[in-house]
Amino acid sequence: MSATASDVETVERVIPAPPEKIFDLLADPRRHRDIDGSGTVREATNAPERLSLGATFGMSMKLGIPYSMTSTVIEFDENRRIAWQTRGPGKIGKKFGGRIWRYELEPVDGGTQVRESWDISQERTKAMVRSARKKTRTSMEQTLARIEELVTS
Repeated sequence: MSATASDVETVERVIPAPPEKIFDLLADPRRHRDIDGSGTVREATNAPERLSLGATFGMSMKLGIPYSMTSTVIEFDENRRIAWQTRGPGKIGKKFGGRIWRYELEPVDGGTQVRESWDISQERTKAMVRSARKKTRTSMEQTLARIEELVTS
């Protein structure tokens, strides 16, 4: 299934740190709460210390009410790219979820160009989540700011 422009939202920021330092933060699911700009991520569950291709991890979330998601790492290029696909747990995941969170890191003068993408091309309930695009973009911008704060402090 290919993505259309309306299925992907992307934000970018040059962060004055090496890609290795940023990637280490992204590859540790226990730190996702620290970088989350939306305020919905609570804590990683059943998560490895470091993500790798095919790794799965759970995440306790809260958006009004508590819920959980399960993610699988579907792209992994050490210090350059990591992406995970998120679905509801168990049978719920067959009906809800499928969005992909992707981070691409490129060394540039002054640090690393970090690109975060929210890809709903495989989302099962596109119509429902598409309305969150503007809020998601704002949250992603806040995520990149938090990443910068964490890797430069």
